[in-house]
Amino acid sequence: MTTTAEPSAPHQGAMGRRQVLEALSGLMMGMFVAILASTVVANALPRIVAELGGSQSSYTWVVTTELLAMTATVPLWGKLSDLYNKKLLIQLSLSLFVVGSLVAGFAGNIDVLIASRIAQGIGAGGLTALAQVVMAALVSPRELGRYSGIFGAVFAVGTVAGPLIGGVLVDTSWLGWRWCFFLGVPFAVAAIVLLQRTLRLPTVRREVKVDYLGAFLIMLGVSTLLVWSSLAGHQFAWGSMWTVVLVGGGLLVLALALYVESKVAEPVVPLHIFRNRTISLTTLASFLVGVAMFGGTVFLSQYFQLSLGKSPTVAGLMSLPMIFGLLVSSTVSGQLISKTGKWKPFVVIGGVLVIAGLLLLSTLAADTNSVVLGAYMVVLGLGIGMLMQNLVLVAQNDVPAKELGSATSVLSFFRSLGGSIGVSALGAVLANRVTTLIAEGIGPMPGGQSSGGAVPEISKLPEPVKHVVQEAYGTATSEIFLVAAPFAVLALIAILFLKPTELKTQTGTERLAAEGAEPSTIH
Repeated sequence: MTTTAEPSAPHQGAMGRRQVLEALSGLMMGMFVAILASTVVANALPRIVAELGGSQSSYTWVVTTELLAMTATVPLWGKLSDLYNKKLLIQLSLSLFVVGSLVAGFAGNIDVLIASRIAQGIGAGGLTALAQVVMAALVSPRELGRYSGIFGAVFAVGTVAGPLIGGVLVDTSWLGWRWCFFLGVPFAVAAIVLLQRTLRLPTVRREVKVDYLGAFLIMLGVSTLLVWSSLAGHQFAWGSMWTVVLVGGGLLVLALALYVESKVAEPVVPLHIFRNRTISLTTLASFLVGVAMFGGTVFLSQYFQLSLGKSPTVAGLMSLPMIFGLLVSSTVSGQLISKTGKWKPFVVIGGVLVIAGLLLLSTLAADTNSVVLGAYMVVLGLGIGMLMQNLVLVAQNDVPAKELGSATSVLSFFRSLGGSIGVSALGAVLANRVTTLIAEGIGPMPGGQSSGGAVPEISKLPEPVKHVVQEAYGTATSEIFLVAAPFAVLALIAILFLKPTELKTQTGTERLAAEGAEPSTIH
């Protein structure tokens, strides 16, 4: 590998707060698009799946497919960000997101909708990997907390606005659920234009070969395992030959990927970074939190509508307490970390609160009081806000600047992998429990004699059947939170072993220059 020497550009680390905010404005818009596009669908999914004739397993697949595509491509996006122009990569990811959104909006059946989520997932993978990398390039770890709070606010606004807008669109007859997908398109286009005008990043020109074979093997291996975790338990038994084939094949492909990664000069995932204790522990914690958080919370909207009998609009309002907790804790903890330079107390407290929130939500039932439910969600939101962003900060602070992209994408990858596995596995548990409980109450539902039975439209069910279905979804949802809690406990154990380190005061660009790889041009 060689580095071409061109006239050095001014370091972005010298930028003032206003200049940094202007440079990050397009990135914030892009993140807002991704968040809005995912959350706006949350409350619409029960109606979408019902109208397109999907099943409970289809409901899970609509969520899982995007997570799978995002998870599998995050490492490649992260590696590309270490080698090529980050701004163009972000714009490409937004373009893919637009394509996926348009296909989803025009989908005529559940299969097309699921396929469209692949493009959305690949685009979301780019945004997930690149947003943190760009922030690290412009802002020092010590100051990152202040800007993380701003991103936390953007996240909160997008998360709050999404379910509310989605609920209104679904409940408005002359609009409908298709506008849940169309809505994000103009915002994504605006983000692409804004990024072109405001974001200026130094690019290190290096003659490299991207390890596409390694990237392909990683995506294939991970996808195989995720397909298994999605199908096992209802399409075939956990202990069947299909499990042997898919798990064995997936692990074999991943083993081959590890071999390839250990031999190439520019691996997608540099294996040596795992010799760093901080990276290994934050990666493990991110994976476990992903299982617990995504696996539990993704089904809350379904619980609101199918167990509590709320409309999509009301279900959107019911998500506010968790978002409020997330907004407050991410903003406050970010400011305090920047002020004090101490991060470990916040991630430990965050881990404890996530466990507490999951255990509280494991007591849900079809008659749970809304105020009590809101309080439980605030606790979980407080924990997530303190934990997720700060784990990335800790990892970025402890790697060489030239590996910021790879290290950040590794954390995002394992968090998304955990989320995909959590959604798939806990979705299978939920589907099986719902089917069993309904069968115990009234016998098999028409067309729903398997765990992949059709998702019911609760308002159209006769009262005795409606009561049984509501009780079934309430009980099953509480059980998946209980299953998710041990993963959060293991994440906290990993966090406790992290060594407190001093946060660096140089930006990623300044650190890169200090390490001897001077940025060559600004794009």
